[in-house]
Amino acid sequence: MDFSISDEIRDMKRTIRDFVDKEVEPCAQQIEEEDHIPRHLIDQAGEMGLFGMSIPEQYGGLGLNMVEKCLLLEELGRANMSFTTYIGAHTGIGTTGIVELANEEIKKKYLPGLASGEKLGAFCLTEPDSGSDATNMKTTAVLKGDKYILNGMKHFITNAPEADVFTVIAVTDKEKGARGGYTAFVVEKDFPGFSIGTVEKKMGLRGSHTSEVIFEDCEVPRENVLGIEGKGYSSALRILSKGRVALGARCVGACDKVIELSARYAQQRVQFGKPIASFQAIQWMLAEMATDTEAARALTYRVAWMVDQEMPVMKEGPMVKLFASEALGRVVDKAVQVHGGMGYMKEFPVERFYRDARLTRIYEGTNEIQRMVISGRLLKEMEI
Repeated sequence: MDFSISDEIRDMKRTIRDFVDKEVEPCAQQIEEEDHIPRHLIDQAGEMGLFGMSIPEQYGGLGLNMVEKCLLLEELGRANMSFTTYIGAHTGIGTTGIVELANEEIKKKYLPGLASGEKLGAFCLTEPDSGSDATNMKTTAVLKGDKYILNGMKHFITNAPEADVFTVIAVTDKEKGARGGYTAFVVEKDFPGFSIGTVEKKMGLRGSHTSEVIFEDCEVPRENVLGIEGKGYSSALRILSKGRVALGARCVGACDKVIELSARYAQQRVQFGKPIASFQAIQWMLAEMATDTEAARALTYRVAWMVDQEMPVMKEGPMVKLFASEALGRVVDKAVQVHGGMGYMKEFPVERFYRDARLTRIYEGTNEIQRMVISGRLLKEMEI
């Protein structure tokens, strides 16, 4: 494994860090209070090419491999987590299916706008009765002439209120179910029968919006099928596996930022006549935070490298999501403890990180599901 960084990527990392520190972070409290990401930040991210990180260059993207993408997402992970999620969901599960599964006509139609940030992508799998149990999906797609007619509802869809292009998984053969009866589609927000439902009010990630997506006789051209008809379930797993590696990198970046905030506070906060950083209790918390972060970083980049080598990561991708999100949970919890009472106050960023980080153990597949996938794959590999 070679994790050496090219000069170009090193320069991009510095540029993104400057952007996060000088442009995004000063707006963090505004995003929290207004539940809205300022348009100028989105426009700047588009100008930097951040919406096209994993989209090939011929369609206007940066054409990065997974290791390179993770290096940049790690820097974005240091930012307000709603801003990171807005971009991360787009560059991950929001566009991966189109990049990897679409035919050339569909790629030319959608990828340039998605790469520039002119259009935003989202991924629709979860339903009210089909969250962790994706095989219980109710949204249907019936072929009538040259169009599929979609009916049903998705919920908890990140970026949905702002998104323009949706990757949607629906049932095309109820009898076959997940074993050949699910199909993936590219759906535009302006297709007849498409609408946005309730926009959820969440504990954290204010500025990153999540809502229902409703299909009422929604007309989708047959040519907008992603990949092979009937292979939508395996397509969803493939999309999610790679998205989980990218999520790991975002968690690592958030860990780095929270450690930085905690170490700085510990050096400035004086108790009993000296900085609390001089106390063993604080030092041990910082040491554990740093160790968790480095372990998450090592696992993330090993699996990112596997993706670039076109090795299967159906087990390892979930491992990254599981470990990195759990590590972030431990890190932010200790960060609040290092800050003491101040860590519970909204004026300090660690309070926001604490709430925002909690969702990483739930979205893109709960960590309980990750454990089931990992153990299932492991036991299958060990069969005698």
